[in-house]
Amino acid sequence: MTVFLQQLVNGLSLGAIYALIALGYTMVYGILRFINFAHSDVFMVGAFAGYCFARVIPHASIGGGLLVMLLAMCFCALLGVVIERLAYRPLRGDSNLAILITAIGVSLLLENVTLLIFDATPKTFPTLIPYKDFSILGGVRITSVELVVFAVTAILLIALQWIVLKTRVGTAMRAVSFNHQAASLVGINNDRVISFTFALGSALAAAGGILWASLYPSIDPYMGVVPGLKAFVAAVLGGIGNIPGAALGGLMLGLIESFVNGSRFSTYTDAIAFAALILILIFRPAGLLGKFQVEKV
Repeated sequence: MTVFLQQLVNGLSLGAIYALIALGYTMVYGILRFINFAHSDVFMVGAFAGYCFARVIPHASIGGGLLVMLLAMCFCALLGVVIERLAYRPLRGDSNLAILITAIGVSLLLENVTLLIFDATPKTFPTLIPYKDFSILGGVRITSVELVVFAVTAILLIALQWIVLKTRVGTAMRAVSFNHQAASLVGINNDRVISFTFALGSALAAAGGILWASLYPSIDPYMGVVPGLKAFVAAVLGGIGNIPGAALGGLMLGLIESFVNGSRFSTYTDAIAFAALILILIFRPAGLLGKFQVEKV
């Protein structure tokens, strides 16, 4: 039972970060119906932004660490707006293939610019969260970093749900997601709503990057590739375009990875995670919480 609970804690902390990244994928898809493959590198930029801010801001306390995270989130929110304005907006209305190729190009651009600035040598991420180890439930170990991951993820998910469901901009986001033309006819500025969506998703990716680097304190320009791919899988697993689905998919993928890593099949962790995705999509093509929609040819 102790081993089971330990893997549960490990899986939830990993899954919480996947959920934060997956939310960016699912929000952009919900609005524009395309996959922003540069999102995984915004996650990486968030970690490097935190690395830079931590060099000039005192971060010995939890308050200083949260300030570094907030600044990194603001930086990546601005980056998301710039990417949308310069790369994606001119292609709006073009084929999805053109936008997909552009997203891959933006991803490579972010990786190579970061590589140019910081080089390929992995950097040790500063300690933003004072490390403490706690024993709970008869020997299960949980660290202060994991507690902060849970707390920050829960706060951000609640804040996101409140924004989407209880605010005017959230109502506008849902209207644009449902029908672009109808939204513009009732006075909604689609461009502003889309820019806000990119800013919000990029800020969440930056928070995920900071938390990931706090759990695994080594960063490099290619650190976003694997977590970004798995977060995309989590978004599809939960039902892409569905915010609670993205969170659920992230948590499920983290738990699957954690329990497989703790078994004798640990070598096949990625294979088993993707096999679980395939099985779920065979029986539930729209994802766990997604809604099946009939499309006319």
